Amino acid sequence: MCDIWKARDARTFTAVELERQLPSIRRLGVRWVVFSGGEPLMNPELPQLCALLRSEGIRATLLTTGLLLPKHAKEVATSFDDIIVSLDGPPAIHDAIRRVKGAFDLIATGIEAVRAIRPGLPVTARSTVQKANHAHLRETARAALRLQLNSISFLPVDLTSPAFNRSLPWPLSQQSELGLTLTEISTLENEVESLIREGASEFPPRFLAESPAKLRHIVRHFRVQLGLLRAESPICNAPWVSAVIETDGTIRPCFFHSQVGKLNGKTLEEVINGETAIQFRENLDIPDNPTCRNCVCSLNYRT
Repeated sequence: MCDIWKARDARTFTAVELERQLPSIRRLGVRWVVFSGGEPLMNPELPQLCALLRSEGIRATLLTTGLLLPKHAKEVATSFDDIIVSLDGPPAIHDAIRRVKGAFDLIATGIEAVRAIRPGLPVTARSTVQKANHAHLRETARAALRLQLNSISFLPVDLTSPAFNRSLPWPLSQQSELGLTLTEISTLENEVESLIREGASEFPPRFLAESPAKLRHIVRHFRVQLGLLRAESPICNAPWVSAVIETDGTIRPCFFHSQVGKLNGKTLEEVINGETAIQFRENLDIPDNPTCRNCVCSLNYRT
């Protein structure tokens, strides 16, 4: 659900840039790096990037659409510690949302190819709930199970932030294409309750990543979007224990907040412990911050 694919000045993060940051990464005690995008498998230096991280004992996760998994199965199997694929629904719905005929089958083929090389590699799914799939959460989870994934997580579509290469938040007309009506929210609520009720018997333990409370919060999020409830911030400490590095060197405290600086010859350590970043963290009041209150992410990273 991002606009990164629209970028005309597409850049990739290079192994030279990462190598330059390794001393800073060591001092910061980085333990886990997630490659996101866009599509990280389009970066020709991805194996070199992972090799550098592996030499430092850092866990590497791939977050991918899955469309290029068949083509890059060998490098994925040998480079990453786990994979997260974007799964928007059962085959027909997934293909319609992705606007790629056979997109679901490419995921299936890619996962099979990766596991033929490395059978035990954990592969999970992440599904973004929106208008086109809100009535199909159980079918989506079943599709993930048929793909023999380790788990699936759900989160609501982000409609209001300027994150993910949006110069401005989406206009209301575009929000309405993905957001839910009051009737559709009721359908989603029934789907969530059915997933909670039937999930324990239908799916393996911990296959559904979210707790019942987090699944119900997805329904609440869409009610907030319609102005029916007051927005509430999730529990989060991401700005204190993680950072987002964009391909142009922009550093953000998370995907949704504004940048706190750019590398531009600086180290990661210098940016995230610089005056701008420190002031941001000192002044961030998560319960009352408007960006946090509309956040679709419910992660609470543990140090």
